[in-house]
Amino acid sequence: MLITSLSNEKIKKYTKLNQSKKYRDQENLFLVEGMHLVLEAYKKEQLIEVILEQDMTIPLDVEKVFVTKEILEKISDCKSVPMIMGLCHKKETQEKIGKRILLLDDIQDPGNLGTIIRSASAFGIDTIFLSQNTVDLYNPKVVRATQGMLFHLPILRVDIEKEVEKLKGEGYPIYVTNVKYGEDAATLTKEEKEKYVLCIGNEGNGVRSSLLEKATKYLSISMQEEVESLNVAIATSILLYELGRER
Repeated sequence: MLITSLSNEKIKKYTKLNQSKKYRDQENLFLVEGMHLVLEAYKKEQLIEVILEQDMTIPLDVEKVFVTKEILEKISDCKSVPMIMGLCHKKETQEKIGKRILLLDDIQDPGNLGTIIRSASAFGIDTIFLSQNTVDLYNPKVVRATQGMLFHLPILRVDIEKEVEKLKGEGYPIYVTNVKYGEDAATLTKEEKEKYVLCIGNEGNGVRSSLLEKATKYLSISMQEEVESLNVAIATSILLYELGRER
């Protein structure tokens, strides 16, 4: 069946999912856009149905909803509207902790969060913790920037102060970024890289003071003196590379 009306209830639902965090939370659903993300969701069994431009086909064993290009333009959050989207359910359980944990303290920019998740997957992070005020994981811009890696990592929203206290009690070193007083991450030993919690702070304010007080070690990145700081996603990627590198 082809849907041609913008007032169709399914179309209203899709549009609302891309526009409203509250609605995504209420329905426990979100959208992905483009073939790559649809296939990543399908591989992880989170894909419920695909939304396809009329006359397009795809050999996936899920419900297919055919719509006009005008409707895809209405639903989509992208400037370049894809010919395929997917309706996904959020992960119900994300229990893995592991030895290498990334903790994000109030990251606000969707592109930054998505890029950090992608880098975390590339450099061996086991679990990501998000503070309560970090941008929504299922924001369309975050989802796109992850390039599907949000389907491959346990990502949990937690009370980060309680979580850090608990993990510190379990013997995890707590590494906190500090541009001024941090030790160069490249100097860490192999043993210091085996098990840790890496705390990354907000774009404007850095890591909150209560986490700085719990730090086992401050970390920084060696760079030219005239450069005061890096974008948080770039800095995190460099730190994760150093922490994942053999010495």
